[in-house]
Amino acid sequence: MIGGLSKIRDINFLTTLLRLVMSLLCGGIIGIERSYKNRPAGFRTHILVCVGAAIASMTGLYLYLNAHLTTDISRLGAQIVSGLGFIGGGTIIVVNKKKIKGLTTAAGLWVSGIIGLAIGAGFYEGAVVATVLILVTEIWFSRLAAKITRTPKFKILIQYKNKISLNHVLRCCKDNKVAISNLQVTGTSETDSSLYSAIITLQPRKKIDKVKLMSSIRLIVGVDYAEEV
Repeated sequence: MIGGLSKIRDINFLTTLLRLVMSLLCGGIIGIERSYKNRPAGFRTHILVCVGAAIASMTGLYLYLNAHLTTDISRLGAQIVSGLGFIGGGTIIVVNKKKIKGLTTAAGLWVSGIIGLAIGAGFYEGAVVATVLILVTEIWFSRLAAKITRTPKFKILIQYKNKISLNHVLRCCKDNKVAISNLQVTGTSETDSSLYSAIITLQPRKKIDKVKLMSSIRLIVGVDYAEEV
């Protein structure tokens, strides 16, 4: 704690004005970055969340310190933390190929509320440092995250004669550092034998040679057909 700030930690008109303006600035700073990237929750939403959390925190302090009511001053803050989950959930959507978007915006709204609670409680140092770190995370770390490439999932279709053949295919995938994220098996009857089909969704743990992998699968005894779909 910075000792020089002790005079502005009490609840009065000037400190109330200071905390509300400060929460407006902190929420606005975080929201500007989200608005610049055209995210669902932008400048005004972050301000409203931060200011609302600040006034809720100050209300709890006021009821205890000024109104002298026997109340739990952290109860309002706890409700704000849980309630922000519903607001953030509205920014999360699922787009093509089950890709989730909006998690960063939802987290930004949640943490804006926490910053508001800190400001309302008079914890100015923590609120300022948190705002700076969040801004650094959303601006600089987003560029770093963009450089981290992930090998996309892909699906293969195989036709095989027995379960042992399928087990060998799965083992071949694991030996090649490929995780199996989904498996769909169907069976079709033929004249004197049964031919089974399976669609396997694979997630490579590193960059792999798909041609080499498919060639290895085709060489497995009992596998009649194997191709990427």
